[in-house]
Amino acid sequence: MKILIQNGRVIDPASNHDAVGDIAIAAGRIVSMGNTAADFAPDRRIDASGKIVCPGLVDLCARLREPGYEHEGMLESELTAAVAGGITSLVCPPDTDPVLDEPGLVEMLKYRAEKLHQSRVFPLGALTQGLKGEALTEMAELTESGCIGFTQAETPLANTQVLMRALQYASTFGFTTWLRPQELHLGKGVAASGALATRLGLPGVPVAAETIALHTIFELVRATGARVHLCRISSAAGVALLKAAKAEGLPVTADVSINSLHLTDADIGHFDSRARVTPPLRQQRDRDALQAALLNGTIDALVSDHNPVEADAKNLPFGEAESGATGLELLLSLALKWGEQHQLPLAQTLSRITHAPARMLGSALGTLSASVGQLVPGGVADVCIFDPQSSWEVTPEALRSQGKHTPFAFDMNGSHMRGRVTQTVVAGHIAFERT
Repeated sequence: MKILIQNGRVIDPASNHDAVGDIAIAAGRIVSMGNTAADFAPDRRIDASGKIVCPGLVDLCARLREPGYEHEGMLESELTAAVAGGITSLVCPPDTDPVLDEPGLVEMLKYRAEKLHQSRVFPLGALTQGLKGEALTEMAELTESGCIGFTQAETPLANTQVLMRALQYASTFGFTTWLRPQELHLGKGVAASGALATRLGLPGVPVAAETIALHTIFELVRATGARVHLCRISSAAGVALLKAAKAEGLPVTADVSINSLHLTDADIGHFDSRARVTPPLRQQRDRDALQAALLNGTIDALVSDHNPVEADAKNLPFGEAESGATGLELLLSLALKWGEQHQLPLAQTLSRITHAPARMLGSALGTLSASVGQLVPGGVADVCIFDPQSSWEVTPEALRSQGKHTPFAFDMNGSHMRGRVTQTVVAGHIAFERT
């Protein structure tokens, strides 16, 4: 199918391209940007006047809940939500049921996702069998089946020796290990330690749960040379350690969730379980440090941390409710909000959800590595078109995800989201169009 996107403001953060123009697409690739050849005969024209045309968004953390948790989300519903949010590539953790620790399971997931012709799905493989923290998985075989890295998801490794062996294995073959820094025994609370958790009587998760884990990870990176991506940094102290590690030259990158970037523990309000997320919402000083770290590049990318939860598991007392929130359809709007708060040029804002996260995937993208998260002639035609002035309310009816719970719900914070996707193109196919 030939598509001509006309008159939009085309922004490609990777090349600093920012100009009104056209994009011609054919056979799943971008044929040209700017001036279109006179003999190009499109099957479909999209008038993007007054809209932004940018690379498809890349989300490094989105749970699709399949297999095993179809009552909370299915590939169809969550990938529909992804393209509605402009996301054309996403990374999913392996904490499904069964766990993604065997090549056949990974191949089945990728096959199911590809058949839907929506967002590309890049699975992370389990670091240990069953995520039990004992025996390592066959990382080489999992990589051949399509895994782009390895992680324990939300299950911290209690055995440091196992983690060291995992990093040695990964380093030997050039694999990336994705770790969320949280010490096993200190991380069992439901809210961030502090005055508010104490007043509400909620078990707390201290900042030390993150910093102890970070110290351990950095020591093992020094010993093994392994490449590590740190998932969802949540504290000012964690940011300081990350900054020092990068200054030292350690091969580490990091991301932050939309929840931690914008919210604080005060947003729990009167035990509102929609604000029960992992990592827990921390204090204002932590939120401010995270925003500054994303701004100065200490933190590389912004993620949706999408984790749909069914109503029965959320409508419980705060401490008993399942942790998680929907986020795929909020990533763009919340990135734009952060950029506006810091008066960033739009290209710099968009880089945190396009080019920067694509860099984290690197060579794992294979033949796509030169074009995912970018707009480049000859590259794959993954395109997000959005209206930066359009505002909308986050309500259950507005969300396509099977999970309807989020701390950004309109009835919870009373604010409108700015910026809404009108079309999403994945590999030259119009995967979403708002009517």
